[in-house]
Amino acid sequence: MGYRVAVVGATGNVGREMFNILEEVNFPVEKMHAIASRKSIGVEVSFGAQILKCEDLAQFDFSKVDIVLMSAGGAISKEWGEKIGAAGPIVIDNSSHFRMDPDVPLIVPEVNPDAVKDMRKNIIANPNCSTAQLVVVLKPLHDEAKIKRVVVSTYQSVSGAGKEGMDELWEQTKGVFVLGAPPPKKFTKQIAFNVIPTSTPSWRTASRRKSGR
Repeated sequence: MGYRVAVVGATGNVGREMFNILEEVNFPVEKMHAIASRKSIGVEVSFGAQILKCEDLAQFDFSKVDIVLMSAGGAISKEWGEKIGAAGPIVIDNSSHFRMDPDVPLIVPEVNPDAVKDMRKNIIANPNCSTAQLVVVLKPLHDEAKIKRVVVSTYQSVSGAGKEGMDELWEQTKGVFVLGAPPPKKFTKQIAFNVIPTSTPSWRTASRRKSGR
């Protein structure tokens, strides 16, 4: 007996990696669906030995699946997350949209799995990549010593911006050595051979959620 699973954002880098990881850990899948925007209908993606053809997000019946993994960006999660959750499946959202929603548990399984009981919209959020791995390390230290403050500097890869970010880095890198880098589209400045400073003022960790916000 397995789960009926849908991956929303199936053609993106993260969506494709979700397929790979589910296969790698032998997640019990009875039926897998690849979901994307209308322009990607019929595009083929692989899940283990299976070749899946992408289905239209706007037309898909989410009541026929048990779990939906969403990684299509905050705008898609904002528009579709609660609609999909209302149809019945548990939505695990990888975007930033629900991370500050008090009705959506923010979960790192190794840190606060019990927070899933606070799920009210059939939606679970996860922190960003830096926070998730950080709190896994901090959790046992906090249990022993009660951490009060953490100061962190992170250096993010362009892959965090998805395929568009990676393509922009590639095109700019080629351009630097030939005719000059093309102007930025995805990023605010040239990303090739550069670091762009940014900040995340709304950083909320899973441990904060566990302690009652």
